[in-house]
Amino acid sequence: MPTPPDPGSTVFFKLSIDGQNLGLFNGCDGLSSQVEIEQHQEGGNNGFVWQLPTRVTFSTIRLTRPLTPDTARVAAWISSLTTGITRPTAQIAALRADGSVVAQWGLVEVLPVRWTGPTLNPASPSVATETLEIAHHGFTDAGGA
Repeated sequence: MPTPPDPGSTVFFKLSIDGQNLGLFNGCDGLSSQVEIEQHQEGGNNGFVWQLPTRVTFSTIRLTRPLTPDTARVAAWISSLTTGITRPTAQIAALRADGSVVAQWGLVEVLPVRWTGPTLNPASPSVATETLEIAHHGFTDAGGA
């Protein structure tokens, strides 16, 4: 009988922009949305206050990893913005070490808002990492893995 996968095992995140693979990241932060609520007090109704949804907001997503050859793909994507901004769709897939998909998210109208490269300091021999921060207009069906 096969052992079920351990949900606490190491997870990697694969980022694809309009089907173009930008590589694997080992950290992903900011997959969230929030519904803004407007409170409305109705005259004569003292039992509760109406909680009415107004709009949905989405936080930016930060992906981090050590520097890899895939860093050039991220740089090429960001550089392509100089010829005009198109807001593509993106897919983030959470993968186990064996490559199987844990979960995936589709993102609508993605835009890179920040890329931070490594601090190269010989006095501090730490792993050279990069961070990519992307904004989006919401979640969609992630499609196939």
